[in-house]
Amino acid sequence: MHKLIVAGSNSKLLAKKIARKLKVQYSELIVKKFPDGDSYIKFGTHLRNRIVIIVNSMYPNPNDALIELIFAAHTAKDLGASKVILIIPYLSYMRQDKMFQGGESISNKIVAKLLDCTDEIITIDPHLHRIHSLHEIFPRHVKVITLTAVKPIAEYVKKLGRNVELIGPDIESSQWADEVAKDLGRKAVILHKKRYSAEIVRTKVRLQNPVKGKTVVLVDDIISTGHTMMEPIKQLKKMKARKIYTIAVHGIFAESALKKLKKMGAKVVCCNTIENKVAEIDVSGLIAESLK
Repeated sequence: MHKLIVAGSNSKLLAKKIARKLKVQYSELIVKKFPDGDSYIKFGTHLRNRIVIIVNSMYPNPNDALIELIFAAHTAKDLGASKVILIIPYLSYMRQDKMFQGGESISNKIVAKLLDCTDEIITIDPHLHRIHSLHEIFPRHVKVITLTAVKPIAEYVKKLGRNVELIGPDIESSQWADEVAKDLGRKAVILHKKRYSAEIVRTKVRLQNPVKGKTVVLVDDIISTGHTMMEPIKQLKKMKARKIYTIAVHGIFAESALKKLKKMGAKVVCCNTIENKVAEIDVSGLIAESLK
């Protein structure tokens, strides 16, 4: 059965790389807006009896990206695709996983229902809190594959040399920082933070080994506003770290976070799950391997 890689609006560069690695045809969704804001979706090639693999990250513009994925999956089925696979490198709406206050929608479960129009979903390191697996929210008929970018990140860190201190900026980052360190045969230091608001975060950096003259790598799954990274960077600079890297799977960089982190002197790197200027770590091989 012939595979076809179809790029959505947010993931054209990544989709091209996946298609090249798999040596299959590449195409792009034609996406437009009607004057009233409605989305227009069209495939540019035939789909009948083909395995259609649609690649679209849900950032930026997660609402538009979600509609694009839903419309594309339904249309591919209507046009005779034998199987529809959605590759969603960054899966939005996973944060709201319970009703914290009366009247709130539980968005992760709703989005899972909206995406049940496909046969298979592949995503990378979803930002989960109170659930342990996407299988808890997606219907059984949808095959869900969760990949992790630990290996590609570890390969990047390996190139920085041996004199590297790996740090997780908070307890939630430990699963990535610990796994990257384990892959490199080392141990990570996990910091503890106290969040007072979305903007105010306090972290006290306590390290057993001095970092003076060392390269320090802060590893997390996501950089959103960047506040979780900023507090440790300030303290590590005072400790005379030679170079500070902030590495994340997903780089959202809200509220000019990228500019702020760079201004603080950090080298900012993320995976190309979301396309941006610092997406230096390629996950196309990881995804291509899961499709073989």
